Amino acid sequence: MRAGRVFAYGAAAGLLGDLLLGDPRRGHPVAVFGRAAGAVERVLWRDHRGWGALHTVVCAGGAAALGSAAAQAVRRSPAASVALTGAATWAVVGGTSLAREAGAIGRALEAGDVEAARARLPHLCGRDPQALDADGIARAVVESVAENTSDAVVGALVWGAAGGVPGLLGFRAVNTLDAMVGHKSPKYRRYGWASARLDDLAGWPGARLTAVLTIVAGGDPRGAARAWRADAPRHPSPNAGPVEASFAGALGVRLGGTLSYGGRVEHRPVLNGAAGRAVRAGCGDIDRAVRLSRRVGWLALGVCAGARLLVRGAAGKRLAAGTHLAVRKHLAVGKGRTS
Repeated sequence: MRAGRVFAYGAAAGLLGDLLLGDPRRGHPVAVFGRAAGAVERVLWRDHRGWGALHTVVCAGGAAALGSAAAQAVRRSPAASVALTGAATWAVVGGTSLAREAGAIGRALEAGDVEAARARLPHLCGRDPQALDADGIARAVVESVAENTSDAVVGALVWGAAGGVPGLLGFRAVNTLDAMVGHKSPKYRRYGWASARLDDLAGWPGARLTAVLTIVAGGDPRGAARAWRADAPRHPSPNAGPVEASFAGALGVRLGGTLSYGGRVEHRPVLNGAAGRAVRAGCGDIDRAVRLSRRVGWLALGVCAGARLLVRGAAGKRLAAGTHLAVRKHLAVGKGRTS
């Protein structure tokens, strides 16, 4: 079985497994990686970019190397290769957990239980829940759904299509390292610099594909494209900007503005401010964002699997044509020598 089909079948199985099973409560592979990365950090930490870069290489490179070794071990068995790709896809994507957490907060807000929503918000994002009212919590959830659609689903599929199992595991490792050490705290400003920059680089293609698919899958394609073009460049994140702006335009809401992380207040640009309304608790905005995220994820599977099949098919045709030409030349040379 060709590598393109292995990825297509395995990634589809992995997404279906995520839809049906979600994440395990204990022993999740990403949590195991996080504990290992924490142990490496305790050994390597210095307030220095070089040591942080070494931490990134050891952890992300180790995850990709593990994926490569596993893929090599099963390469002769198509069924095992599909199963490995499916397991890796299930391990690294998080669409179902994202939808569940967002839905739980949305239901708490609809019931008027703001304290319950505040208690669950840290499961989804790093905002300070006590600084938010009901509408602020709803806006934080919609923004997190948008950003994590790229980080937890589309980006992983992009790198899986490009690099197979090593690409899947390597991308998730980079994204996890950014969440662990990539923030601008005094401890990690220098040590986490390499992880943050590598995450920006790795997330670039997935964020743009997410924005494109949001335009396709959303309810307002023109609004999504307009918000992406006008507002994304003003966002401080090169990847969150296109994703959040396109979601804002597709949903017809305003995102961005003032927010608080770890006691630090940030004033971010408003996305889709001219055409959108404020996100409101209890108005279904969270549910609409989750449904849009689901559609984008499945579209991403189709795009990535199709691209992998096309690229592999074209490469196979070029190889076959080259082999045929070489055989013809060899036969021609042989005829010339015997005449």
